[in-house]
Amino acid sequence: MQDCQINTGIANLAINSPLQHMHIPLRYVQPLKRIVWLTRCLALSFMLFGFTVGAAWGQDTAGVITKTQDAAIAVPMGLVKRVGDRSVILHWDPIVDSRLAGYHVYRASSLTEPFEPHSVTLPTNHFVDFNVDNGSTYGYRVRAVDTAGQESLDSATISATPQVLDDEAFLDLVQRTAFDYFWYETNPENGLIKDRSNDPSRSSIAAVGFGLSALTVGIDRGWISREAGRARVLTTLEFLGNSPHGPEADVTGYKGFYYHFLDMQTGRRDGDSELSTIDTALLLGGVLHVQQYFDRDDATEAKIRALADNLDRRVDWPWMQVRSAKICHGWNPETGFLRYDWGGYNEAMILYLLALGSPTFPISPEAWTAWTSSYAWQTHYGQAFVVFPPLFGHQYSHVWIDFRGIQDAYMRAKGLDYFENSRRATLANRAYVIANPHGWADYGENVWGLTASDIPTSYSARGAPPAERDDGTITPTAVGGSFAFTPRESLAALRHMYATYRTQIWGPYGFKDAFNPSMKWFASDYLGIDQGPIVLMIENYRTGRIWHEFMQHPTIQSGLARAGFAPVTEAKKVDTIPDMAPQTPQPEVQPAHPDMTPPTPQPEAQPAQQRS
Repeated sequence: MQDCQINTGIANLAINSPLQHMHIPLRYVQPLKRIVWLTRCLALSFMLFGFTVGAAWGQDTAGVITKTQDAAIAVPMGLVKRVGDRSVILHWDPIVDSRLAGYHVYRASSLTEPFEPHSVTLPTNHFVDFNVDNGSTYGYRVRAVDTAGQESLDSATISATPQVLDDEAFLDLVQRTAFDYFWYETNPENGLIKDRSNDPSRSSIAAVGFGLSALTVGIDRGWISREAGRARVLTTLEFLGNSPHGPEADVTGYKGFYYHFLDMQTGRRDGDSELSTIDTALLLGGVLHVQQYFDRDDATEAKIRALADNLDRRVDWPWMQVRSAKICHGWNPETGFLRYDWGGYNEAMILYLLALGSPTFPISPEAWTAWTSSYAWQTHYGQAFVVFPPLFGHQYSHVWIDFRGIQDAYMRAKGLDYFENSRRATLANRAYVIANPHGWADYGENVWGLTASDIPTSYSARGAPPAERDDGTITPTAVGGSFAFTPRESLAALRHMYATYRTQIWGPYGFKDAFNPSMKWFASDYLGIDQGPIVLMIENYRTGRIWHEFMQHPTIQSGLARAGFAPVTEAKKVDTIPDMAPQTPQPEVQPAHPDMTPPTPQPEAQPAQQRS
């Protein structure tokens, strides 16, 4: 009866008024008051029971009421949509619960129709709906389901109206869906990002570098708040700065370098992966970028800058010069230094420029001369350029470094800059696919893009020209990651791929890794090193923000100066493509670091042509 005491005021109001006017013997008054009071308590209890049962049974969905047991599994939260031409993508925050079996999506064909089950049990917190018509509005709700088959209450309802998008809206969709990979496929406890979407255990440090920069795009475009973005960045940099380093096999890194792959949970070396120089450089691209980006007088942003500076300063670049001035591919604790050194031309320009500009362990400028000494200048399909067949080699360094209007000695002799070189390489890649010497299905002016990706049988670095392992597989990131070089051709190709292969290659994070029309094969995975260049090179085309911020960093300014880069004179500038982002202000030439004597040269191994 103590539970009813909160209602005694109501009971007293009920019994005081009528009993005051009745002549009842005093000995009956008190028992009557108790009876009326009990009646009131019972009525209120039934009312509360009714509300509880109604809430536990949930809202009516398609006329079927599914009972849950005391809301045993949490309700999905954070439901958002990404809407395109005949497609709707849903994301929601994952539920962490050992009893979780998956999620059920319910859909209403209009806002006045009942909700009906619209999915099997989904293992992840994403859903793509292709069974939609443009111009129609659909409602969606999500329920979590536990291992006993019992559902949670409904999530919030969200509505979506698919429609044909103009070019700007289409670019927004492509960028944002690729960005979503870095938001949802990250371990929030340490900031590590999955190497690929279908592998829950392994992180790629190169993907982490791309992801750090992608967070700045998310902030600038209003997809996430600055507070949320910098919190994620801080978590990542704190992990990188505090993770175990040493010569042991079961650590995160050594001498400032990081292992190519790390365990998503522990952050330690995954399997037998190597201590990777190029992947460390790509990680540092993101680290130094966020150091420049978070420039406010704020305690969190000051800490981000300090952590990033420490990561830059502790990389012992000369330690990886083991045979000559060139930098070795890497090291592992079992067998020592890897067999090959980085020789041009490929994605390693950023590696050499960061090493040249290091504030603590710089390498000698002769390393840049050694790097350029192995360039191959060729002419294909009317384009003369330094060749590297897979397009990723023409993209990765350009994600952060704005090579427009600056030249080293090699490019001064050729009369162009590295940006123009990549533009020509991309156009030649497209021209090769149009020529289609092997007769692969669907190759053409809007189905092109050869680079490293999954193929029907494995993973392979492919490219052209010259042709290298062309097996008929097309990779959307080759097109999206070239957007700053070839915006018209890239936009046309991406729109065509979406329209033609939408149900096979479009999914929660936009364009999937690859597809092979000849073999009717479509990849199921997303890779962090695919999605990063899509987000960032489209942003460089649209605003130039990544370039502008990164090019202000003292390390890259010093590295460019020590490699001999200088602005192109007006008389020698090559015509660039129209509608580009404004030219990034070029850095002033920085004082050179004192040169360090390289290790005694040893016989040089044959350079590897590409990284897989």
